[in-house]
Order: sequence, then C-alpha cells, then structure tokens
Amino acid sequence: MKIVRYLDPKGELGFGQLNEDGDTLCIAKKQQEGGFEPTDKPAQVAKLLTPVDFRCIYCVGLNYREHAEESGADVPDYPVIFMKAPTAAQDPWSPIVLPRHLRSDKVDFEGELAVVIGRPCKNVSREEALDYVLGYSCANDVSARDWQKEKGGGQFCRGKTFDTFCPLGPCLVTTDEITNPNNLTLRTTVNDEIMQDASTADMIFDVPALIEFLSGSTILLPGTVILTGTPSGVGGARDPQRFLQPGDEVSVEIENIGKLTNPVVEEALEDEDLEEEG
Repeated sequence: MKIVRYLDPKGELGFGQLNEDGDTLCIAKKQQEGGFEPTDKPAQVAKLLTPVDFRCIYCVGLNYREHAEESGADVPDYPVIFMKAPTAAQDPWSPIVLPRHLRSDKVDFEGELAVVIGRPCKNVSREEALDYVLGYSCANDVSARDWQKEKGGGQFCRGKTFDTFCPLGPCLVTTDEITNPNNLTLRTTVNDEIMQDASTADMIFDVPALIEFLSGSTILLPGTVILTGTPSGVGGARDPQRFLQPGDEVSVEIENIGKLTNPVVEEALEDEDLEEEG
C-alpha cells in the first residue's frame, strides 16, 4: 500500500491510499489493532505532508561505494552515523529554504532511500531487521557543505539540520510492495537535469545491516526514520560544483515509491536583519 498523510481543505489531518491511477482514497487508522483500514471514500487533499510524523532521524554517511570514491574517502569499517532534528522535516512540494541568517552558499542535494521503523526494536539481527520496518519513502538529505566541512568543527550536525533540510515523501510504501530495498533505482534531478542515477544495490551497508547496527544497545521507536546514504553525483563533487540556487526545483525519484519534488527559495530575513546589514 502507498500511504500519504495530508491536510484537507478544512485543515484537518487525514491518511490516504494512493492508487496507481493517481487517485487517493481515505484510509482509517485502526484504534485497537493498529495499522490502516482502506475505504472507498475519495480523499480531499489540500496539502501533502511528510508521510510520517518524525520521532528521530538517523542518517548514514558514505554508504555508497561510488560516493565514497568521489568524496576521496576510504570505505568505512562501520556505518557513519549522524542525526537531523525533526524540525528539519519538509513536505513534498514545499520549499527547501537556503539559509541566509546563518548564511550558506553551498547547499547541496542528496537523494536517499528512507526507511521508517514500525515497532520498537533493540539488538535485532540482520535476519530479523526487515520485520521491524513499516515502509519506505524518498528523502533528500539537504546539506550545507560550508557548515558541514569548513565551519562545523568537524561535526555534521550544523550543516545537515537547518530548517527544511529533510524533505520526505511523497508517500510511504509498505513492505509488502518492496521486499528487497537494496534493489531499487534512485534518481535525483535538478531542473529536470539528471544529477544522480544509481541503484540501492551499491550500498556498502544494506538496510538490514543498518537496522542491526543502529538498534545495537539502542531502542529504535516507531516513527524513527533512517536515511540510508546517497549515491554519487552530489553537487559538491562535480566539476564545476553545482549547489542549489533560488528558483531551482529538486526531485528524488525511487523505483516503486514515486517522486519527491521541492522548489528552492532563499530565507526571508526579518526587518532587523536587513537593518543590521544596511
């Protein structure tokens, strides 16, 4: 099932089943057993939201062999983990905002497969790891390279967790429709120009290995999102480099999931900021 989360014209939250013809039908959350129950009622979608309300966002760096090569980095012995704040979440079709108060001129795109945990897990084996997955989505691990590499004191957090730096969507695809998350085509475009074109089979640590590692001595709660790394082709590794500019439109498309699209705008400075600059 492809599940979307949305606001209707009255601003009320709803869940819908996205069909192959593009129509969306309302689905009801089961109160006792959990899960979703499809209906035949058409959904009135006024605004598409991230398909889950984030609890925690784990991210994996250097998890594609070709991306590690283009970054000039050695293949890691263990998954490289960092985190984003839930406030970095952004909805499909809503803008990626280029920071201007704490300015960045090197904002990059990173198309990624997102894994959503469905029930609590801790110390799970790779053989059982996928049993704890609710579903999969498209994500964009937006990154301010100057704050990530030059100004962040060696830590990723500042450059990775500005507002709007984690678009997710357009839907959540349940595991019955994706039995092997490490055999999917992933493509990222900027203004319809292909920037990344790869397969999740190029991951150094596959999805079961990541869940096994992240759940080690650590509880992963339902709603936890895992961004599984990005393939080669990011803007910072290109010659010349290609960072996001106001007016761009970025799309991340993954086989059997769909396309996540976001426009790019500049942060609007407050009046006092403009006065200080003047």
